[in-house]
Amino acid sequence: MIKVQPLDPASFAPFGTVLRAPDGAGRDYFDAGLSNLRPDAKPSLSVARVVEPVVLPFAVKLMERHEFSSQSFVPIQAARWLVVVAPHAADGGPDIKQMQAFIAGPDEGIIFGADIWHHPLTVLDGPGSFAIGMWRGGDDGDEEFFDLPEPVIVSG
Repeated sequence: MIKVQPLDPASFAPFGTVLRAPDGAGRDYFDAGLSNLRPDAKPSLSVARVVEPVVLPFAVKLMERHEFSSQSFVPIQAARWLVVVAPHAADGGPDIKQMQAFIAGPDEGIIFGADIWHHPLTVLDGPGSFAIGMWRGGDDGDEEFFDLPEPVIVSG
């Protein structure tokens, strides 16, 4: 079982970048968190809507990764949402023992680094819409899914 924690840039740093608007007027750039490891891949921008919220405790059964591309999630309309990540295990799949879970707020986005295992987009308090940015090559390297041998319970 893992316990959720607030989304914090330092805690999330091994997995990617936290996106927050500046406190005052102006603009912050997050270019350093973006990565494309395939020169032939094209930028991809999509909008997703997740309609079924989950309730904590929640059973994580599936992880995914994008080996060659970072993936950004920016809420358009959402409340709290769940971010579950894991580093690589020795066998190449997600390391379940080091899995972490974060709760992001409606004003927080994230960039998963390339090749980071993460749970699919999951909302907590109601439906949500998100802009998603990444690079796609149109082949198997775009995404990989991993069914966990046993569910991991994320608690509040």
